[in-house]
Amino acid sequence: MLELKQEAEGLSMKTVRRQLGFLFFGVIVWLPLAVVAFILNIVFQGVDSLGRTILQLAVPEKYVFTGFGFLLALMVSYATGVALKKTSVGVVLSKIPVAGMFFSTRKGGVMTLSRLGRLKPCLFLYSPSCPSYGWVLSEEPVRSQGSDPLYALVNVYYPNVPTIVTGSIFPLRKESVMLLGNTSGEVLDLLLYSLRCPESIKVLPWVGESPSGFSERVRRFGLPADSIASCPQPGQVGRPLPVS
Repeated sequence: MLELKQEAEGLSMKTVRRQLGFLFFGVIVWLPLAVVAFILNIVFQGVDSLGRTILQLAVPEKYVFTGFGFLLALMVSYATGVALKKTSVGVVLSKIPVAGMFFSTRKGGVMTLSRLGRLKPCLFLYSPSCPSYGWVLSEEPVRSQGSDPLYALVNVYYPNVPTIVTGSIFPLRKESVMLLGNTSGEVLDLLLYSLRCPESIKVLPWVGESPSGFSERVRRFGLPADSIASCPQPGQVGRPLPVS
């Protein structure tokens, strides 16, 4: 009789813990959404209140309804964007030290996912035994007193995870950078904790690089010249796939 009672109590505790687990996971899903909605509501009310106050300087209060102030803010933001992109205002503001990069319409400026999608992904040797993912920003020749180029430096953007649009820029010797044939989207998925894995990592030679030089660099990266490991599935090791 005592054993049956203890077993029933054990089952009851398991049921309670299971229900609490459901509640916990529900809170994990809805709490961030509630916080975001709360913040957006505060922002909306603040912007709308300020916009309606400005509108009331020119329009009678009885004609200024809730939401008109927010619409005014959207219109001002749109007009500002057009002015910065289509007129010389953006050029003038881009000359401001540090802050000017936010207004630049030329090559460079702040990193965005859109800009990252247009850059060429690569592998580079973060250390002799640790290749890392990055994106090629530019290539610069290195000269000494006006002589012919001694070697080439490649400026590589190394993103922070998970923000991606913040990171560091490393000037690397060209031979320590391996171009990838994968898309930026595929590399982004890999960096975001292997959200999705491509069928293979495709390494590419630089323009004008000889086959023997490319093979040597592939070996320097610790990759067999004729194969490369794919992203492993859970519980498996990477299987060799041909380099494309």
